[in-house]
Amino acid sequence: MENVKTMADITAIDVFCGIGGLTEGLKLAGFKVIGAIEKEPVVADVFRLNHPEVFLWNEDIKEITGNKIKKALGIKKGELGLLAGCPPCQGFSSMRTKNGAYFIDDERNDLVFDLLRLIKDLMPRAVMMENVPGLFRDHRMKKILFDLRSLGYHIDGESLQILDISRYEVPQRRKRMVLITAFNKKIDFAEPDKTSVTVRQVLQKVPAQGNGNDPLHDYPVKRSERIEKMIRLIPKNGGSRTDLPKKYRLPCHIRYPSGFRDVYGRMKWDDVSPTITGGCINPSKGRFLHPEEDRAITLREALLLQTFREDYRFPTNIARDRIALMIGNALPPKFIYKHALEIKKQLFAFC
Repeated sequence: MENVKTMADITAIDVFCGIGGLTEGLKLAGFKVIGAIEKEPVVADVFRLNHPEVFLWNEDIKEITGNKIKKALGIKKGELGLLAGCPPCQGFSSMRTKNGAYFIDDERNDLVFDLLRLIKDLMPRAVMMENVPGLFRDHRMKKILFDLRSLGYHIDGESLQILDISRYEVPQRRKRMVLITAFNKKIDFAEPDKTSVTVRQVLQKVPAQGNGNDPLHDYPVKRSERIEKMIRLIPKNGGSRTDLPKKYRLPCHIRYPSGFRDVYGRMKWDDVSPTITGGCINPSKGRFLHPEEDRAITLREALLLQTFREDYRFPTNIARDRIALMIGNALPPKFIYKHALEIKKQLFAFC
């Protein structure tokens, strides 16, 4: 392994970068993100808009080799500070596997091995992988841990953990699996905070909808009069559809009163938000109503609850539902920041 001597040498590559949540977190922690990989062109456009200095491969990871990366970035094997990534997780999600009751044969599940392949090719000083908890018990994870240990990376019972992101400056109820390891060195995870950031702390600073010039916040939404009335009747600050008079409940909710009870629910001011998903601007998809105003949260508010910076941008030609999906699929930058900061402190002690 090459010695890292200066801050400029603390380099990172973001694999499966999406719109850039991981890159945001790494940059906050002081890493210089020099490369990123994203297959979807529209998603890559968002990343490029916000991180123009990063060398971006808008390609299928299966077409990218370690030699291709080393040649493009001018690095040698062992020189990279950190290789980090979140392989597509839909095949491991609890919604698709009935909370882990069975496994789904999704071709994207094996993309974790392409991340492993690049680790073998590049031999970075440190590795961070993030994913849904469903991958924790999967046989693929066991092979990855075995191979990393064989390569010389420190693997023990604490290298792979399931963490509550609300304990790491993210105002959101969500659990994620995280792997952190370094070559021939143990890396301790960041200590969780004793308190959580609340919805109030994030959303109260947002201007009233329609009063600014933010296309991610100031767009009009049209719903039927019945749905508008239903939303107005749901009690402020945490109310639910179950609080509605029966005549205002939707037929499907009457037929299945115990199913998906969070839909058409309001967030609570002094609690964390629910998991921000791809349906985050649609109240029929979860507890995505504003705590006080009679509307769903906006795309900007969803981004802020995901801890993206206030000026994060999207091309104007992307449909709102597609942007919502990208936001829901993104990694919360503050969560990544907390752990990347520990990697930097423990692996690069001069910083």
